[in-house]
Amino acid sequence: MVNLPDKQELASIYKFQSADGTFKRQVSSFRDHISSERGAKFPPEKDRYVLYINLGCPWASRANLVRTLKGLEDIIQMVVMDYILFPEGWMFTGEHGTVPEDPLYGFKKLSQLYFKANPEYSGRYTVPVLWDKKHATIVNNESSEIIRMFYNAFDDLLPEPLRESSKPNGGLLPPSLLPEIDAMNDWVYNTVNNGVYKAGFATVQAAYEENVINLFNSLDRLEKILQEKESEGPYLFGKYLTEADIRLFPTIARFDVAYYTLFKCNLWMIRYHYPYLHRWYMRLYYDKNEVTRGAFGASTNFEAIKVGYAHTPRMQIVPLGPAVEIPPEEELNRTFINRKDIRLLLSNEVLDMVLSKEEIATFEYDIREE
Repeated sequence: MVNLPDKQELASIYKFQSADGTFKRQVSSFRDHISSERGAKFPPEKDRYVLYINLGCPWASRANLVRTLKGLEDIIQMVVMDYILFPEGWMFTGEHGTVPEDPLYGFKKLSQLYFKANPEYSGRYTVPVLWDKKHATIVNNESSEIIRMFYNAFDDLLPEPLRESSKPNGGLLPPSLLPEIDAMNDWVYNTVNNGVYKAGFATVQAAYEENVINLFNSLDRLEKILQEKESEGPYLFGKYLTEADIRLFPTIARFDVAYYTLFKCNLWMIRYHYPYLHRWYMRLYYDKNEVTRGAFGASTNFEAIKVGYAHTPRMQIVPLGPAVEIPPEEELNRTFINRKDIRLLLSNEVLDMVLSKEEIATFEYDIREE
């Protein structure tokens, strides 16, 4: 018989801050892989695996996005849980268009699935979860590894156009760009994807300020990369969509509607201060061509994001704004001006009225850099 944790243990499991007031993300515990190698425990098979997600979580959003991007909807079953984090963890409630119970075992809590896989499990019950119905266990609960499995592990079951071997430039993770993509993933994860959490869950001022500064320095860096790559193509590495775009998108989709307000990452909004990054995001969100297959927009649910983040362990107030969650697609065709243009158009007197000295210095710095 599985012994579920009591309330005190649950409170400890879902304590996000360390003793020093900083946020430390738990290392994922289940790290097996889908493999076509002979004798593999988890070979690629249709209708064998289940992806558990909720629509608010950015890590689960990655996996949901790639499942659609790769055309795996008929191969890998997906179960959507409630996007509100309860004291017992993620749950099956039937609310908000989600399933009322686990379709495999009738469970009401994700924790029950974890304990079915490992009765001695003692960590957080996180999503995404990739479940194997044959062995009744978790294959993997690390999003970065799940999406890489989805890139090509099931390609033999897909039509030729959806296989990585059929894509130009080597697919979503081209070998020629792998060192550069891995390098970008590293700093983007630490300062942006996870950086918003380090800021939002910090309980000491110094940790909060350090991580907010690191976050916006990295957003500045991403803005510059996209500006320099614009002549080559619309993506972070130019002409072709890669894993770097996939891993960044869920964070940017949540930035103005959740992280800016609820996590106090509020030096700047993406839509007003980062024109190249904002245009990159809007293109992906609205694009439904054969490259993106509408996966970026389809994996983004603003209600789940706003309500879900409002119910993290903090004040349960859902932000009213922004009034427009994402500008209409027509905005993509409008000419935008960057910070240099703003500085050149406005007089010093106007700038003194609307900007702080620090912001004016930022504009001057940007001009020198450009």
